[in-house]
Amino acid sequence: MKQLKVYAMPVGEIGANCYFCVNEQTNEVFCVDTGAQGDKICQFIKDNGWTLRGIFLTHGHADHIGAIPYIKTQMNVEVYAGKEEVEVLEKPELNLTTMFGETLRLQADRVLEDGEEVSVAGFVITAIATPGHTKGGMCYAIKEEGVVFTGDTLFRQSIGRTDFPTGNFATLETSIQQKLYTLEEDTVVYPGHDAKTSIAYEKQHNMFVRGN
Repeated sequence: MKQLKVYAMPVGEIGANCYFCVNEQTNEVFCVDTGAQGDKICQFIKDNGWTLRGIFLTHGHADHIGAIPYIKTQMNVEVYAGKEEVEVLEKPELNLTTMFGETLRLQADRVLEDGEEVSVAGFVITAIATPGHTKGGMCYAIKEEGVVFTGDTLFRQSIGRTDFPTGNFATLETSIQQKLYTLEEDTVVYPGHDAKTSIAYEKQHNMFVRGN
């Protein structure tokens, strides 16, 4: 019997998905991409009686990291990100906060290597390096639960932009083909924007990735 319950909350001007990943047996939760509206995110956690155990960042762009400073003042929580994304998080011109009139410089509490596994809120989370949208993009899979959080790497019938700093289309395509399309086909994909999908559906219908 699965323990994971996933809630999606679109936040900010762009409507990036903030995910709440809840262990229904313990009421512990970790979040993926707390991009904006930190007060709303914290209140949602409090209203449900959850204990926040971690925040996982798929990449360092403003619409995915903006609420981190507020949440860190309200809750004692560690922030996880990909090792190769450190520079993007730290430089406003790379994390695009300057586009929103801000200059956010962020440091993760823990940086993860490709394939590294961490246990948070009762789940084993596997970090999957998927550069392309940014140079240090990470997806996070909970294989026992059959889910993966893909940020702006893979969307429903689409992929992330590669025209921002450190982006590269060929690298993104390779990441999807070699790292995501090799997951079990019934894996549920929770992207950084818009609706969820599955690996099987994207392999069949996503026209942005060659070889489909």
